[in-house]
Amino acid sequence: MSVILRRAGPTGIVLRMRDVWKAFPGVQALRGAELEVRAGEVHVLLGENGAGKSTLMRVLCGQHAADRGRVELDGKEIAPATPRDAASLGLVMIHQELNLVDQLSVAENLFLGSEPRRLGLIDARQMRYETAGLLARLRSRLDPDARVGALSIAQQQLVEIAKALRTTPRVLVMDEPSAALADSEIAALFAIIRSLCGQGVAVVYISHRMKEIFEIGQRVTVMRDGQTIGTHEVAEIDGDRLIQMMVGRPIAERIPKRHAPLGPELLRVDGLRVAGGAPLTLAVRAGEILGVGGLVGSGRTELARCIFGATPLEAGRVFVAERPLARPSPDAAIAAGIGFVTEDRKHLGLMLGRSVAENITVTDLRPVLRGGLLDRKLERAHVGEWIERLRIRVASPEQQVMLLSGGNQQKVVIAKWLAARCRVLLLDEPTRGIDVGAKAEVYEMIGELVGQGVAILLISSDLPELLGLADRVAVMHEGRLQGILPQVEATQEAVMRLALGARA
Repeated sequence: MSVILRRAGPTGIVLRMRDVWKAFPGVQALRGAELEVRAGEVHVLLGENGAGKSTLMRVLCGQHAADRGRVELDGKEIAPATPRDAASLGLVMIHQELNLVDQLSVAENLFLGSEPRRLGLIDARQMRYETAGLLARLRSRLDPDARVGALSIAQQQLVEIAKALRTTPRVLVMDEPSAALADSEIAALFAIIRSLCGQGVAVVYISHRMKEIFEIGQRVTVMRDGQTIGTHEVAEIDGDRLIQMMVGRPIAERIPKRHAPLGPELLRVDGLRVAGGAPLTLAVRAGEILGVGGLVGSGRTELARCIFGATPLEAGRVFVAERPLARPSPDAAIAAGIGFVTEDRKHLGLMLGRSVAENITVTDLRPVLRGGLLDRKLERAHVGEWIERLRIRVASPEQQVMLLSGGNQQKVVIAKWLAARCRVLLLDEPTRGIDVGAKAEVYEMIGELVGQGVAILLISSDLPELLGLADRVAVMHEGRLQGILPQVEATQEAVMRLALGARA
């Protein structure tokens, strides 16, 4: 495959990708994909998980070599063999999965491999100064000396964006950059994107959030099954048409209404102290979804981790079906019937080096055992059922989960707990990084679970999702429970007022 760099012509097209093919063992990821991007535009790349979006961009940015095809980019023929080669040409990609060193500081991560030097030594003061300037552009107050491993997912995402801005990109690819960001952080991100576009930078923006497409994009290209389905001006197309192009059939991104009666209390936390906040008490009944809202850093994830026993309790007790967990721990929580879909699938939700089958069955081996031994035939049938129900795109159940797209990895995490038939399910950002088709299926699955009497505690930064799914919404602020709103009173305005520190 050749890559040609040329000056944008009268049409303003700076990037052309033509008839790009790429296969991996057992998977044809790209099938003659095509893309055209204009200088200074935000071009949204849309498609279901596994549609080929990220693979196409990795071909562009030197991470994968295409089997065949042609890429033209502003002036000169090039063939970047590595991401570093691509970055030197102005091709930069911010990945959905974070690529940071937890043990290093924010500044050290930003300058890793290209540290400024003074008298032959690393100039730490200059690194901190330049890092502070980049973070200020993102309206972030992060400490340049903060250890990255101690930051939240949203803060780590901002570090990735700041790292990309260290270069002067010609084409900047953003793969789900806002997935873990709060609304104020997304506004700052969009301001940076518009500023870059004003300087002639082409931004390829991969997102599953329909609202973002119409807020930030000028044109949108839809991919399906490794092929380009079409490109449209954002102003000339609506969400329903885009969804139909993505999935190949009409589908509504709506949350199904439920009318099932609630059962007895299945989960109660009493006097629990989260992230140094005040003791809080809440309960969830069988067949109920209790939503948990709040801004990033409010203590939502910490609440779920304390319930699951992943974080030691500072104070309080956890009850499942009125029985206390004597010594809260993940083992005790799982034994009591609690499942936990974490927001950080890469580090906490998956065994990346293991197969899809092993990841799905790890929480409960009983359905795949015969005479105390693993039965591969039972395993394939059991795992195959979940692969089909959640439409997980995988070559086979034996494929390593690390080789799946981010969205398909998230589906495996969800399948792991659904297969365990938990009676209490903690869902922390369960649809983050999932496309609209899969999101509708997750909503249906959640509806089925509560219909079967499962109690669900749902944490989500997507307010329409939170309000549409939850029977009640508990809102947190700085580790405190600000109030619990019944469904009829839970509006976006009411939730945000509590999230910002007001009392119910």
